[in-house]
Amino acid sequence: MPRMNRILLLPVLPVCVFACIAASAQPPILAPTPPMGWNSWDAYAMSIDEKDFKANAAVLASIKQLGWKYAVIDEGWYLEDPLAGKTELEKFVYDANGRLIPALNRFPSAANGAGLKPLADWVHAQGLKFGIHLIRGIPRESVKADKPIAGSNFTASQAADTTDVCPWNEDNYGIKDNAAGQAWYDSMIGLYASWGIDYLKVDCISDRPYKISEIKQVAAAIKKTGRPIVLSLSPGPTSLDHAEEVTQYAQMWRISDDHWDVWSHVPKPGEGEFPMGTLQAFSRLVPWRGYVQPGHWPDEDMLPIGSLTPHPGWGEPRESRFTHDEARTEFTLWTITRSPLILGANLTKLNDFTKSLITNKDVLRINQQAWTTHPIISLPPELRKVRIWLASEEAFSDPPRYLAVFNLDDQPIHIHAKLEDLSAELRGTQLRDLWEGNDLPKNGELDVTLQPHACVLYLAQSKLRPATK
Repeated sequence: MPRMNRILLLPVLPVCVFACIAASAQPPILAPTPPMGWNSWDAYAMSIDEKDFKANAAVLASIKQLGWKYAVIDEGWYLEDPLAGKTELEKFVYDANGRLIPALNRFPSAANGAGLKPLADWVHAQGLKFGIHLIRGIPRESVKADKPIAGSNFTASQAADTTDVCPWNEDNYGIKDNAAGQAWYDSMIGLYASWGIDYLKVDCISDRPYKISEIKQVAAAIKKTGRPIVLSLSPGPTSLDHAEEVTQYAQMWRISDDHWDVWSHVPKPGEGEFPMGTLQAFSRLVPWRGYVQPGHWPDEDMLPIGSLTPHPGWGEPRESRFTHDEARTEFTLWTITRSPLILGANLTKLNDFTKSLITNKDVLRINQQAWTTHPIISLPPELRKVRIWLASEEAFSDPPRYLAVFNLDDQPIHIHAKLEDLSAELRGTQLRDLWEGNDLPKNGELDVTLQPHACVLYLAQSKLRPATK
């Protein structure tokens, strides 16, 4: 195969830019590295209860030393019957001020007005951090009853914008951009902060529609609590036009629609991009790379790998549809682009392959410690179905560099190139395959055959560091 040439790199942002950000931030940066953890949606949808949540969190705690630390309950923890199929039968639970509180039949430790605090305390005792999900706005029933807003002289009807309803979830009204609206968010988030939450995922706010007024209100309410709470905005794709705004207020924001276990989904005209496939993530990640920095992480969504049971948020209960090559490619792409790593599998049913993905220390190190990450964006025509990403850690003598090569084609492909033709950064380096754990011959070349949708991931150094045991 002819040697690769005509290879271009996107410009790498200087290390000093990020160093200055890190040095000047006061107080310490929240989410200085991409958050890693588990969310209940992909395996349980709205059906998770306290017993199953603890079982999954216990597995997460067993690998916390690798960076996995956020255990998040997604939508529906306030429903008595989340599988009823109709909103009017799900039985929402509220407190006297119209705020959603846990359903006791599913979260018994919430008895006697304790809320989710006992569960949060248990999570913290495992060495983990605790998160919950909310749909933006105020429950319709709270507005109908015109509940008083705690800590204020306002009532729910003064905060609610009854003309604004989430197009895919009609449980709530939107919030007015006024003092009553801010009082609502202060009241609600203040309650949840008192329970001890560390992570708040707010939905129907970063796209369809984009609600900057409510993003600001949520962020202001979090700040007033004095608690360091990571704010995650959903769904996507968040528009690049809003990048500067979301980085001011959130630590994570979705850059894709809901991502599921499909390799590719090309919507028909007029359709949305749901469910988003892995293939589409490659092009989506490129324009967002300039916003990857400590405290701010473009989010490609959860990782639907492993067992998606018993009640996945989309489709029938199943093992992930991904082949092993596709699952490894997805995990590698999220890792080297420094997307948050939020697992979606039922962790109590981990198979050996999925466990091998999420416990590889050398691979996880890239996500948590790489300082720059950038794609090679121009390759020869014969490699039009290949994508290459490079990452490196902070500059010092012989810094660790990383090379990920992906085959997007439905057919196998052979790649033969000199490393220095890929990037001057790779001149004189040796390669170690981080998935297979073996060192490649020291010939300064990349010579590999990739199966359909497969990838390789290498450590590149002039003198390879010792392998991780």
